[in-house]
Amino acid sequence: MADENQPNEAAAQPEAAKGPQFSIQRIYTKDISFETPNSPAMFQKEWKPEIQLDLDTKSNPIGENLFEVTLSVTVTATIGEETAFLCEVQQAGIFMIGEMPEQNKAQMIGAFCPNTLFPYARETISNLVNRGTFPPLNLAPVDFNSVFAAYMQKRAQQAQEQTAQKLDA
Repeated sequence: MADENQPNEAAAQPEAAKGPQFSIQRIYTKDISFETPNSPAMFQKEWKPEIQLDLDTKSNPIGENLFEVTLSVTVTATIGEETAFLCEVQQAGIFMIGEMPEQNKAQMIGAFCPNTLFPYARETISNLVNRGTFPPLNLAPVDFNSVFAAYMQKRAQQAQEQTAQKLDA
């Protein structure tokens, strides 16, 4: 029989939950666009496109510890000078990010959340390209941790340059 004076494990869990917290509240498609400006002529050409992938992320605080993160993915397929298709997807999510150091929070918003959103955007793009009757397009995974690290390094370098310019003035 358990000793009633000893705290049970269930009662101790809320104390442990006070550390860094993260949860996905919602994932949704914010905007979709698919254009085939040169069809049907594109369907008669040999399919050897040049694919350009552009990524962008934005974040917006929407409440206490709540953030909307939007990943914008644009894929442009061209043959020569002509655009075969242009596909744009804005995949968004609402994330609860509890109390944690600012550097960790920035990493969550700038890398972890986009990493979570990318598979949804990739699937949407694949479906849109398929519905446009183009050959399958499967985007390779993106290492958002490396992208975020490069961004932070660039910001630090710009801050150093600004500080050096102020000292020289």
